[in-house]
Amino acid sequence: MLTKKQLDLLEFIHKRIQRDGVPPSFDEMKEALQLRSKSGIHRLITALEERGYIRRLAHRARAIEVTRLPDALDPSGKAGFEPRVIDGDRPDSRPAQAMPLEGSAMDLPLLGRIAAGTPIEAIEDGQSHVSVPGAMVGNGKHYALEVKGDSMINAGINSGDVVIIRETSHADNGDIVVAQVDGYEATLKRFRRAGDMIALEAANPAFETRILPQGQIKVQGKLVGLIRTY
Repeated sequence: MLTKKQLDLLEFIHKRIQRDGVPPSFDEMKEALQLRSKSGIHRLITALEERGYIRRLAHRARAIEVTRLPDALDPSGKAGFEPRVIDGDRPDSRPAQAMPLEGSAMDLPLLGRIAAGTPIEAIEDGQSHVSVPGAMVGNGKHYALEVKGDSMINAGINSGDVVIIRETSHADNGDIVVAQVDGYEATLKRFRRAGDMIALEAANPAFETRILPQGQIKVQGKLVGLIRTY
């Protein structure tokens, strides 16, 4: 049985992952639960992990997965949940990646840098790879990008983070996507559609939302994970 603080933290982590695709930072958890120090968050995280509600992946910062929910947060009575998966339709001649075994690691191509701020060059294929926990990816093709800029910091994405992207040309409102603008610049933003216009929203009040005709925007993938190295 969970304490109220443990339940509150689990609910906060679950909602943030569902909303943003990445778990909250320890500072965000501390603020949400109104604790004075991060040591209290560490104890709560450890307790949730020991009880099987969350799992920390491959010793990576912020790589937290919710494995099941208590009845208080899951009225359906299911032992866990499955994230919404969007099947991509981006054509590619490369063979599909095999579904990794749970607990294993796999190498993903690190294709370059992605702007979370001012525009930078479009994605270019590179020779580098990054090793990620197998549980972070599912079916379909995936790749990694290094984030440059701080326009998505309120979504828990900092400059220097490596984001894991699932290839798809489709996005729903609220998804964090890799968007190519005018066939040139690539940027990481939250996607919103309004009629024939697309809004690319930053998660930082210092940056304006860009609203462009849908013909100028090409979705190249959707955020599914994040790796941070200290």
